Amino acid sequence: MTAVLETRGLVKQFGGFIATSDVSLSVAAGARHALIGPNGAGKTTLINLLTGFLEPNAGAVILKGEDVTHLAQHQRVKRGLVRTFQINRLFADMTVLESVTLSVCERLGYGWNWWRPLAAHGAAVDEAAELLGTLRLLDVAHEKTRNLAYGRQRMIEIALALAAKPQVLLLDEPAAGVPTGESRELFDTIARLPREVTILLIEHDMELVFRFAERITVLVGGALLTEDVPEVIAKDKRVKEVYLGEALHD
Repeated sequence: MTAVLETRGLVKQFGGFIATSDVSLSVAAGARHALIGPNGAGKTTLINLLTGFLEPNAGAVILKGEDVTHLAQHQRVKRGLVRTFQINRLFADMTVLESVTLSVCERLGYGWNWWRPLAAHGAAVDEAAELLGTLRLLDVAHEKTRNLAYGRQRMIEIALALAAKPQVLLLDEPAAGVPTGESRELFDTIARLPREVTILLIEHDMELVFRFAERITVLVGGALLTEDVPEVIAKDKRVKEVYLGEALHD
């Protein structure tokens, strides 16, 4: 399959500490790809390099065949690379519909005057409502974000990311802090997203990873240990020894 996102020999160093060591990663278009590893493995650092939050000391980031290594974060977003964060970054006092409409307006280039009544942005409101329907959030469209359960808030963050029309969506621990029942619902909803959106995620809950991912990359000490389909990763003794232990299926 054609790669939509690649890294080539990516290195990130903080003083004498090598956080990412010669990482070459390929994510196929339409993939459901998970990035796992123990604490300190370099997972979030790699996501930060992919999105332009950090710049590598060596190597390259390739998005849809274009070298974007030195592009700013907003330039990568415009090219279709969007992320979520471990901690919600939401508009707590806005309603869900207002929040997502704002993100749509931002993408369309008139976020600066979105404070006009919602009726003045009919097309953006319609798009936001359609997105909320896809994510099963229409029932809370007029609720303020701060009043919602944490699992719903995480889903709203994904809605905000999807409003940017990404081709590649990077999810940094989407289930972090979410109760088990809600996290399963969240992942079921993510799994139903159209294949036009390629998904690369970091997640510590191995049950969710093995239910969702079609391919898994394992990082250890900033370097790529192995990459394969879940069935092979589950039986890899090296992976069990360095990270997952009994969390992996026998």
